[in-house]
Amino acid sequence: MIELRNLTKVYGGSVRALDGVTLSVAPGEFVAVRGPSGCGKTTLLLSAGGLLAPDAGEVIVAGKHPYRLSADGRARFRARYIGFVFQQFHLIPYLDVLDNILVPSMATPTPDLRRRAEELMERFGLADRRRHLPSELSTGERQRVALARAMLNEPRLVLADEPTGNLDAHNARRVLNALAEFAREGGSVLMVTHDNAAESVVNRWIQLRQGKVIG
Repeated sequence: MIELRNLTKVYGGSVRALDGVTLSVAPGEFVAVRGPSGCGKTTLLLSAGGLLAPDAGEVIVAGKHPYRLSADGRARFRARYIGFVFQQFHLIPYLDVLDNILVPSMATPTPDLRRRAEELMERFGLADRRRHLPSELSTGERQRVALARAMLNEPRLVLADEPTGNLDAHNARRVLNALAEFAREGGSVLMVTHDNAAESVVNRWIQLRQGKVIG
């Protein structure tokens, strides 16, 4: 589903955030990345998602090379193939739950997206919060809104950056289970996490240190 080949990213001319990283994630696989702060985990996700071009190496998603596309083409590609989940949620404060989930439909209008948004709200226990603003939600509810938004367009790959970092144990488990279910249904997940609870749901761990895969 995704192949990263010898990715290198250098900041400031000397800081090698990624140093020849090679890894792949198969359809139906849930892979977690861990390592100390500053080891390149977030840079890895941003590069994998077509948001941050590497200085060297290749990113291949679903057999396509996103960095060979124009900026507009890459945006359409991300909207079609990739869902993003971040620790800080990135919800739009003046939109309610339903409209926050529907945000990806602005890039790729498809039939019945409102119906799918309704289904996702039911699935993630948000149906009674549909008209609430993000400021009126708990931390766990906000992360579930972000997860539903990531899955609206039925992506083939979900990239998650510390999605349980701000959550209590109960809500962290709900998010991890939802990602595991997505993988069981044939999707691919690449997740950065320090959460030991992920041990029970991921298929494989990748260890990063100083921009390199060490195990």
